[in-house]
Amino acid sequence: MSSQLFDAIDFLEKEKGIDKDILLEALEAALISAYKKNFKSAGNVRVDLDESEGAMRVFARKTIVDEVEDSQQEISLEEAKKIDPNYDLEDVIEVEVTPKDFGRIAAQAAKQVVTQRIREAERGVIFSEYADRAEDVMTGIIQRMDPRFVYVNLGKIEAKLPEAEQMPTEDYYVHDRIKVFVTKVENTSKGPQIYISRSHPGLLKRLFEMEVPEIYDGVVEIKSVAREAGDRSKISVYADDPEIDPVGSCVGQKGQRVQAIVNELKGEKIDVVQWSEDPVVYVSNALSPSKVVEVLVDEEEKATTVIVPDYQLSLAIGKRGQNARLAAKLTGWKIDIKSESEARAEGLLADNNDNEEVTYSDSIDDLFE
Repeated sequence: MSSQLFDAIDFLEKEKGIDKDILLEALEAALISAYKKNFKSAGNVRVDLDESEGAMRVFARKTIVDEVEDSQQEISLEEAKKIDPNYDLEDVIEVEVTPKDFGRIAAQAAKQVVTQRIREAERGVIFSEYADRAEDVMTGIIQRMDPRFVYVNLGKIEAKLPEAEQMPTEDYYVHDRIKVFVTKVENTSKGPQIYISRSHPGLLKRLFEMEVPEIYDGVVEIKSVAREAGDRSKISVYADDPEIDPVGSCVGQKGQRVQAIVNELKGEKIDVVQWSEDPVVYVSNALSPSKVVEVLVDEEEKATTVIVPDYQLSLAIGKRGQNARLAAKLTGWKIDIKSESEARAEGLLADNNDNEEVTYSDSIDDLFE
């Protein structure tokens, strides 16, 4: 039985990738527990595991006394000197107390404990493998669904995609492959838990890093992301090198790069705008595709009043205020949008014919409108 246990440990190390030392430690603890339970021992015992011989031996620590009152914890001086003549009173020695049928009894009693330790070790291996995947994108396969969760197989672990993290415009089907953003990885009492999302802004950021080599290489930097999952998003980008067009790098030739991300997000509209440290320029860019006449900045309140042509007012605000809301999230500035005629009436804009409309556009076609 002992040799079979050691063979099983070798097998588990190879097949499960669990360190043999962890398994031997678990086995030792289980055997000590089994001995104390089956042989009513309360003494300090130690189990010696000899892999080369495939043997298990139990040793009890006993104190040398003149007269033995507790045979489990004491040994007479006479008996001790048979082991080693140099022993004296009050010395503590180890005496082998391995029962003849200990292998069978120990194997049965230790099975549950060892199984538990193996399960814990497997969880540790899985946690180590996924611990550094937080804030990363992983590809998984949908296994099943219920009203609360979509269950996604990520390889060695199944993650739950809760309803709150799903894209409201997206349908999920069993066996579909999807990319998910890992928000958190935890080692809980129930094992490793991976929390995933399809609606997190981080998913959009990571997809751009995967699709745009200039971002991956650090030539183009993503400054900010604002997202209303499944509907529309805005992302601001910047490049130190003035000869590099950060927006063009993200959009790609004929829009191929951004289109690949749009397809992954099932048609979610994405506005790529250029970041600027000048709030006038940045806020104007963020309100794309609308045109801007002027931006009035209140540095103290970190607020802006944006004036747009009358015919662009609804476009600047967006459906249900979405364009303005996303622009505010993207820039971190409060944005109050007024039409040109309203601004003139309030005295925010000079009422003269010399005033020119300032526009910000990434499209050449807009110049000819």
